Amino acid sequence: MQKLPAPVRRLLAEAEQGRSGALVVTGPPGAGRTTLTRAVGAALPSWTVLSAPGHMDESGLPYAGLQRLITPVRDLITQLEPAQRAALMRGLSGASPQVERLALGLSLQTLLGTAGARAAGSARPVICVIDDCHLFDEPSWQAVLFAARRVDGLALLATMPSGCHAGGLPVHRLQPLSAEEARAVLAGHAPDLAREVSEAVIDLVGGNPAALIDLAGSLTPEQRRGYAPLPACLPPSSPLRRRFRAELDALPTATRGLLLLAAAPPAASLPDVLAASSPEPEGGLEALAPAERAGLVAVEGDEVRFVSPLVRGAAYTEMPRSRRRTAHLALAEVLAARGERPASLLHRAAAATGTDAALAQELIEVARTAEPVAAAVVRRCAADLCPDPAGRGAVLVDAATSAWLAGRPHDAGLLLRRIPATAGNARVRARGLTAEMWLPDGRPGARELLLDVATELADSDTGTALDALALAGEAAARPGEQGRYAGLAHRILTRQRGDEPPAVTLAYHHVAGLAGMADGDEPAAFARFRRAVDLADRVTEPRRLLQAATAGVLVGDSRRAAAIAGRSAVLAREQGAAVLVPQALEMAATAGLATGEYAAATVAALDGAALARATGQPILAAVHTAILAVLAALVGDRETALARIAAAGSGPSRALCEWSLALLDLVDGRALPAAERLARVVTAPPGYGSAMLQVAVVPHLLEASSPSVLETAPHSRDASAFFLGVESIAAGFDRWAGRTGQPAWLALRDRCRALRAADAEEAAACFGEALRHTGEAGFPRAHTELLYGRFLRRRRRHVEARTHLRRAAETFRVMDAEPWAAQSTRELRAAGERVDRPGPALDGLELTAQQERIAVLVAGGATNREVAQELHLSPRTVDHHLRNVFARLGVRSRTEMARMLNAGS
Repeated sequence: MQKLPAPVRRLLAEAEQGRSGALVVTGPPGAGRTTLTRAVGAALPSWTVLSAPGHMDESGLPYAGLQRLITPVRDLITQLEPAQRAALMRGLSGASPQVERLALGLSLQTLLGTAGARAAGSARPVICVIDDCHLFDEPSWQAVLFAARRVDGLALLATMPSGCHAGGLPVHRLQPLSAEEARAVLAGHAPDLAREVSEAVIDLVGGNPAALIDLAGSLTPEQRRGYAPLPACLPPSSPLRRRFRAELDALPTATRGLLLLAAAPPAASLPDVLAASSPEPEGGLEALAPAERAGLVAVEGDEVRFVSPLVRGAAYTEMPRSRRRTAHLALAEVLAARGERPASLLHRAAAATGTDAALAQELIEVARTAEPVAAAVVRRCAADLCPDPAGRGAVLVDAATSAWLAGRPHDAGLLLRRIPATAGNARVRARGLTAEMWLPDGRPGARELLLDVATELADSDTGTALDALALAGEAAARPGEQGRYAGLAHRILTRQRGDEPPAVTLAYHHVAGLAGMADGDEPAAFARFRRAVDLADRVTEPRRLLQAATAGVLVGDSRRAAAIAGRSAVLAREQGAAVLVPQALEMAATAGLATGEYAAATVAALDGAALARATGQPILAAVHTAILAVLAALVGDRETALARIAAAGSGPSRALCEWSLALLDLVDGRALPAAERLARVVTAPPGYGSAMLQVAVVPHLLEASSPSVLETAPHSRDASAFFLGVESIAAGFDRWAGRTGQPAWLALRDRCRALRAADAEEAAACFGEALRHTGEAGFPRAHTELLYGRFLRRRRRHVEARTHLRRAAETFRVMDAEPWAAQSTRELRAAGERVDRPGPALDGLELTAQQERIAVLVAGGATNREVAQELHLSPRTVDHHLRNVFARLGVRSRTEMARMLNAGS
């Protein structure tokens, strides 16, 4: 019973309590309407279940449906009063005139009431289940409705296709299966499907359960593994396809012709469909009316919209090949006359009867200026027309690259599997693309595969080899691979001519910087990275801009890196490279973390997590979620941080999660566990994003392992050896931060020097230097103020200490970092200042980025639990933030807040 939809359960519960009710369930063919009616009958063994489906050939026979519906209780007719029995029998004979319908309805009411009371004299519910009620004859349907309104404990459950009129009855629409549910159906019925094939099947038929099962069951072994194209429609044996075929066959010839033109891919507008129809059907647009009445299509403006991809596929594939070819050629001619060359070429390709090198070349030219999603389709068609394996393989790699950039990795995988074994360098390029798609997933072996590709193509395809080396950048930090990386990079760098476009020159500088890192030549690496950053303003390719942003982070120019990453995200959106947007946002969020721009980093990570999931990059989504965990931990929001850590899981995001947990340890004063966690992050083998992460965590590691902590830490003698190993890390960070020349990193360097100073005078001088740098602001500066104030307070310099602690507390409170504000307040009290509990002083302050998102969602009607799910927070944290929002806005209720926000928008 619990598996039934909630509206159905409510209908049954009402009937059990003696109340009547009705519900119409709608959905497209194959959505599970009939399965639902059977499940309801099976779930009600103690009920009187009367069931009768509608039939097309009986829809015009009065009371034919009613005869079948009451068959299980016909023996009760003899218990009716003579007048009612006679009225009912005359109606069932089909001879009842209009004036006797009231008498028949009353007779049926009595019959069904009797049926509900015949179980040992005790009342039990009755349910009438009518599948496809739109095919039930009208007199029967009206009689059942009449009784349903009057019989206590009677439930009426009916089904009909989407688009049919329910006559004012309550409606429950069956929704398509979610992607996850569809994958589960396929896993149960075709467990051997390759992942890419499974995704392609879902794309083809949507969330229609019957269609998923029919199509998956018809695939050949080659199709199941992705080595042969999928069929364009359901198999001929599919009951769904037979149903569509029958509905299409019932349409007029002119209507079928227009549906074929409308269904032929790529889709054409209604004016083009009508223009391609020869001769144009009498009445023009009116020729589509029969298909609209049948619920197959809807005409909306200039678009002929099929009710589902399955109907579109049937309207196309059910026509003979010769008719389909004629339709494509007619559309190609019309579209060419209108100047729509790409669509015209695609229709010509669909009409081709063999390979055509000239047409393939035309398509390749068009694809060069198309957005990735369109370019993938055009290049796939071009590949089918290429006469030689090498050319076909090269175009398939380009098509796969376009599909991947468009956020369709499963399509890319299927295209790569189609590359012929004799395609030469295309096979190597395919391995490089496979490795690139693996990188956001953190799959082992991806960087090694990229180095192999660079080795094989270094002399024959320098551009691809350069890209492979740029992507394999973290190999430059792996002790076992540094020599190989540097050697390969120098080999490829010698092929730079000097007259390359800015985007290619940027890539050369980026790889040269990575080679400098591999060689241990930090000055040379910094010089090359900075030249890559300087070229970013002259580049409009999102992938190259990501390289420049990475270079910016590696040289500590985080603000410029964030700006470049943001520009990369904008350009990727504009150019349709959907897969690169969350990658660019990850870089922007990382750079925001480094600069202390936590609000901007939060926005980037929230958007990035959603977009990564939407483009098939779940591991990258987890990395974004882990960045959000770090941001929550930085301000001491334990519940949110732990919830996000749990959501991020394991994998490449684990190091970020460890950083979050260490920050929470620091908030709680557990310095030694924090230091141990952070030391593991810094000393771990290079991995996804580790080059940047292993620098960013060092200030917190040095704070947790400062000599003052060592003095107070339990078991400090055992911990001494551990802290000695931190000295080399501190020296490396000091050198790197000094080389950046960036005020924010110089301020952190001086703070770290203060924490590790040999005497109090040196420490005070270093703290002073840290606070004199103008680049450090917000949370990092407030943290320095707290550490300096604590240092001064412990040395009984209370007056000076209070100045810094007061600033820290104010900043932390503005940033909603309550645990850090509480620490600052405790230190203030210890320094002799009387501190009152903060009251409504937040009134009038601007909202933080997180508070603003919560406020917008709540103003839109979301509950605290819904907001928590959307933003990866705990409900308690949402409640806490909401209270602060009310205080800052000076409002007392959700309604008042919504009114204020709407008035300001």
